[in-house]
Amino acid sequence: MTISDTAPAATLVSYGSYIGGEQVTDDRWIYVADPRAVLEDSFATLTLKRRLDSGEQQYSPDMTGIVGRVAVGTDAQMRAAIAAAARAAKVWRAAPLQVRVDDFLAHLGAQILGQREKIEQMALYEGHPRELVKWEVSGWLATTTPQSRDFYRSQLWYETFDGDSRRIVRRCADGVVCINPPANAPMSSAMLAATSVMAGNAVVIRAPRSVPLGVFYSMIEIIAPVLEAVGAPVGTINVVCSEPAPAFEQWLDSPLVNDIMYFGAVEPGLEIERQCVAAGKKPILELAGNDVVVVWSDANLDYASDALLEAFFGSGQLCMIPNLVVAHPDIADDLIALVIAKAAAIRIGYPDEDGVLLSPVLRHDKFHSVLGDALDNGAQLLAGGGSVHVDGSPSETGMFLQPTVIRVDGLKNSRRVKAVEHETFFPLLPIVVPDGSDGDFTVSTVVDFVNTNLYGLRNSLWSSSATIIDTYVANVTNTGIIKVNESHIAFGAPLPTHGGTALTGGAFGEANYPALRTSHIQGVAISYTPHPPRHYKEQS
Repeated sequence: MTISDTAPAATLVSYGSYIGGEQVTDDRWIYVADPRAVLEDSFATLTLKRRLDSGEQQYSPDMTGIVGRVAVGTDAQMRAAIAAAARAAKVWRAAPLQVRVDDFLAHLGAQILGQREKIEQMALYEGHPRELVKWEVSGWLATTTPQSRDFYRSQLWYETFDGDSRRIVRRCADGVVCINPPANAPMSSAMLAATSVMAGNAVVIRAPRSVPLGVFYSMIEIIAPVLEAVGAPVGTINVVCSEPAPAFEQWLDSPLVNDIMYFGAVEPGLEIERQCVAAGKKPILELAGNDVVVVWSDANLDYASDALLEAFFGSGQLCMIPNLVVAHPDIADDLIALVIAKAAAIRIGYPDEDGVLLSPVLRHDKFHSVLGDALDNGAQLLAGGGSVHVDGSPSETGMFLQPTVIRVDGLKNSRRVKAVEHETFFPLLPIVVPDGSDGDFTVSTVVDFVNTNLYGLRNSLWSSSATIIDTYVANVTNTGIIKVNESHIAFGAPLPTHGGTALTGGAFGEANYPALRTSHIQGVAISYTPHPPRHYKEQS
């Protein structure tokens, strides 16, 4: 049946599986709770959600705390979505670059600006604080700028002539791209991945069952109308909310699927990479980050400390925030004092309140385990370290964690601390201060430390020395993005918003421009006037 046959009250946002331009449902639903209601009464709100999801209770418009629902997808619907994408890809890949890039981005930018208020509301339903939402939307818009458009054009098509022979180097669409956005930022990640249509691909997105609403909204209300406006065939975008394991099995087994883009944890991501290679699929991974920010002795400490506070955005539950600081010993004490003072002013509150940066954290036991490991290995707790309620009052049962700062002395052996070696996904910022055990502390020492990081997403440097900056930039290779004297998390066209090396991107990791990652280089030579074939050309 179609979604219109079972539409609830107008106040409830409701979407069916989106396949081949149609919304369909078997009348089974996943319901979405308002994060504010969860914070106010988590037991009652989540109990109601579970009863609705299981079918024990029927939805009524007078229920409070429930803001939306999406249809539960079936295996048959996932197969239908893959088939619809395969049909669309055969048509869409031949669309002119003007349509796939210029027209698509122009319409997309207008659509985002026109729906900005609704976009923010959907992101708030994912539990993201409003300040974080504004940052995410800025990333969406950065992709639509003239700088991004021109970059994509230059990368997707290069043309020259040799006599009467036309020579083209172009990127061709891989075909059907299946996408698994993460539960911590599903809507923004789906929006990023969906731009792979610019290469001529068609996509199938598996929305996470825990937070599916924003993915459906963004694809059905933003991307689908843009594709319709530029003349893309139905089936270019498809969305199904289903369990991950059966979906991945279908993607791996289907001869129609070409690429699999996975956002998530390292261990399952690398296993998916291995399975993709074995099945002849291209794996595109967006995994963890453990970003290093280096603050040199001549840095502007006020600005640098502001950038370090980005470590606490969303309570650290983002892959591309500062995870680790290396502070030059000459300025370490002053920098630490600034960070502690500024961290104390970070607001805890409901996500829809202005100025709030922190999000609830589910597993406080893991946080305390990581913090305990740091302290056992010689780190000093400088700020935070506890659980708090939404009003900021300390409590072991609070859903928030205080912004936490630790000091680790000695760079050479700092990776004995788990919070230094690995991403933590908590509001926990280790500041490593080199000491006498490190010998002469030089920029080469820092470069070696960054390049031997197990992860390679974003890395930053704060310094006023052109020599230090140029040496750092020339030699840091283990990263997708380098920022110097800038916000660590800010987006800036035409730079990529995502992508990295090592455990961040797997064996094929690099800066992630989805339209480039989901396409392949092809060379073409065309002579419109037939002439005798020449298998080589004399060079003068």
